[in-house]
Amino acid sequence: MQTKVNGNVSLSISESGVAVISFYHPAQNSLPASLLDELTSIITQAGNNGQTRVIILKSEGDRTFCAGASFDELLQIKDKKAGAEFFSGFARVINACRKSPKIIIARLQGKAVGGGVGLAAAADYCLATEAASIKLSELAIGIGPFVISPAVIRKIGLPAFSQLTIRAVDFQTAQWAKEKGLYNEVYPDTNAMDTALDELARKLASYHPEALIGLKQILWEGTANWDELLSQRAAISGELVLSEFTQQALRGFLKKQQ
Repeated sequence: MQTKVNGNVSLSISESGVAVISFYHPAQNSLPASLLDELTSIITQAGNNGQTRVIILKSEGDRTFCAGASFDELLQIKDKKAGAEFFSGFARVINACRKSPKIIIARLQGKAVGGGVGLAAAADYCLATEAASIKLSELAIGIGPFVISPAVIRKIGLPAFSQLTIRAVDFQTAQWAKEKGLYNEVYPDTNAMDTALDELARKLASYHPEALIGLKQILWEGTANWDELLSQRAAISGELVLSEFTQQALRGFLKKQQ
């Protein structure tokens, strides 16, 4: 396990080939740059490990899967280059999921906001609980979900993405996310979800490895330009976060949390 004061990421691989990647941050599993870098590295590491047959991506805690970008860190960005680099962290995580030769199953025990929705969309299959409502709040703080939008639109389509983005302050239910295609299965609680997750992971791990790799390639057809595309989107977000509008919105949000 790699541990820092601003969170940690861990990786374990079972004898059957089920790799579990788990991340944690005390601020509702938000993602500062260091944690994004660790996630990218470990997703790549797990995918390239010959022992891995399937990957589970999860977070710790009960209430929130991922609150997205670290607002504290967003307030520290002082120039376009730093802004682009921060949002490139999300781009690298999404592209690591995309490029991984192994199927990735996301486990969402609670709410997903902003980049957390992007993480779910970057997985190949999602299991969630009824508590896993979703929100893209970026417009409300003066930016937009530009980096994660290709992954989210790929899963739920443009009309649903438009609703999720324009209704920036409103959570959509887990059932809504399932109906739109972001979640594949929704369960009443974590116990039921984890039982189903363990069974699914064991089954996938028993399948022909080359067939799983071939399926992964098919699932991500047409995304070969995402390295460049998501980098361009990161630059847009990196510039917007410098605006006085966004800085004030971030400070106001953090003040409410105190």
